Amino acid sequence: MKTIKQASLLVCICIVFISCRQKQLTFDRISGYAQGSTYNIIFENGKKIDPAELKNKVDKIFHDFDKSLSVYDDSSLISKVNRNEDIVLDTFFLEILKRSNGISAETSGAFDITVGPLVRAWGFGPDAHKNFDVSRLDSIMALIGYEKILVKDGHLIKKNPAMNIDVNAIAQGYSADVLYRYFSSLGLRNFLIEIGGEVRVRGAKNGDGWTIGIDKPEDNNDTPGAKLKAVIKLKDKALATSGSYRKFYIENGVKYSHEIDPKTGYPAKNNLLSVSIIADECSTADGLATACMVMGVEKTKKFIKNHTELEAYLIYSNEKGDYETWATKRLSKNLKENNSD
Repeated sequence: MKTIKQASLLVCICIVFISCRQKQLTFDRISGYAQGSTYNIIFENGKKIDPAELKNKVDKIFHDFDKSLSVYDDSSLISKVNRNEDIVLDTFFLEILKRSNGISAETSGAFDITVGPLVRAWGFGPDAHKNFDVSRLDSIMALIGYEKILVKDGHLIKKNPAMNIDVNAIAQGYSADVLYRYFSSLGLRNFLIEIGGEVRVRGAKNGDGWTIGIDKPEDNNDTPGAKLKAVIKLKDKALATSGSYRKFYIENGVKYSHEIDPKTGYPAKNNLLSVSIIADECSTADGLATACMVMGVEKTKKFIKNHTELEAYLIYSNEKGDYETWATKRLSKNLKENNSD
């Protein structure tokens, strides 16, 4: 009888202990505005962290980030670099420059942070006013080329002083990496960071990963999550999506996408509508998603097949204008498509 009572007591203690642990597995959420978009962060808390205080710290990180890399802030380091002011680059700038140049080299220049003059000429960016003139193309192209910039003694050296740097195609992914490091430093093991649709996660929310939606690439589908083409289970990875269906304009019946081909100087023209890249770091996924939109379907498939560390989901249109999709084999196991109209 004593043994049974002891066993019963032990079971009771275990049940109480497990119940306490289950009660501690609570998730909090903070959200706000940053980098011209919204951010959402979900994290397992256990009431150890005050969400309001954490939000203040996150907003401070975004503020410091913008003071370094926002081309929309005239007082930022990148704006000063573009004005050729003599300034020393900070850690944010140096790290994103290194990552950007690596992606540029890996994609043979399909991704290029010196593309700023072309972006503005085609009517995108801070001063969104189209003034592209084919007669000026050669002079603008002379300002394009990631290999024409380098860092020396903490300063950015440009081959041509008129060159401009624009990191918007990788900034949201990189900022997700910055916040990922910060949240990990707090000892948090299960969280999701989403900034403007770019996502990096650690651990899981319900044991089997985080569920991430991929928007249907329809023109003017401006509300993330409103119309989904697929959902993906993600764990300890980052996902970034780039598409031609949100930032564009139509002039004289021609659709101009914000994805500019650094090689031609023109907006990328292909049947690729949306690219989602899964990588270890969100900056990598973000930059590669942009590069793939420039490369097109076939070049992207070949690139992904040669980089087995990556996973990808492509949405493109066929000759009839209908959707077609392609996914890497590993990703197919964690992907569910919505084929309804």
